[in-house]
Amino acid sequence: MTDTNREMLRTTFGQDAELYDRCRPGYPPQLFTDLATLAGLGPHARVLEIGCGTGQATLPLAQRGCTVVAMDLSPDMAAVARRNLAPFPNVTVVAVAFEDWQPPDGTFDAVLSATAFHWLDPGVRMSKAADLLRPGGALGIVSTHHIAGGTTAFFADAQRCYERFDPTTPPGLRLTTDDETAEEAAEFDRSARFGPVEFRRYEWQQTYRSREYLDLLMTYSGHRAMATRARDGLFACITHLIDDVYDGEVTKQYRTRLAIARKTP
Repeated sequence: MTDTNREMLRTTFGQDAELYDRCRPGYPPQLFTDLATLAGLGPHARVLEIGCGTGQATLPLAQRGCTVVAMDLSPDMAAVARRNLAPFPNVTVVAVAFEDWQPPDGTFDAVLSATAFHWLDPGVRMSKAADLLRPGGALGIVSTHHIAGGTTAFFADAQRCYERFDPTTPPGLRLTTDDETAEEAAEFDRSARFGPVEFRRYEWQQTYRSREYLDLLMTYSGHRAMATRARDGLFACITHLIDDVYDGEVTKQYRTRLAIARKTP
């Protein structure tokens, strides 16, 4: 992905923060239990969250008593996050790009980025995260992948809708159970700032009716960036499949992955 494309696409999420808050799924509770164990996070631990969105991953940290600085480059996303996290005085939400942010004081026990790290500038994201951690502090990167499973036949049929209305779609694309961990581990290694990477994986499903599924798609940058006419055709094609071929609902198989490593002295 070029720098220009990344900058353009990563700003699309703030175009409808309320939709994002309503439709984006959260994260498995076990992830936060594992994160606390692997990063040694107890009450009052200082955590920096990069790309907090509307607070889906911030809330479980706040509930554990962590002192959280949560940032998002979208002012609208940050505003919804502040509303959602208003009961927690231990959380500060700032509207700023990570690359531009200057911490007011101190270092953090953990830095977490949930489904946002890949949008950061690859030239600085590892080094700046390491600089913000105390020695032995942990960097946790959470990613969510759509994998094979659920209503498998629907996603094969929907691929033909994408091939018809989005010419950039690779032909014959099919879901697999792979979640591509090698490059993520290699990025930790290349930085030379962290110890061995540990991975935890969590599989889960969610069922959608057609309107719910289209709303979800509109929280993804690639769909928001499509030309209106092409997107309307794609969505009509998908709606027909769900309503007329798959009896009104489909199930999506997810795998959420936590990659975590501690900063070396």
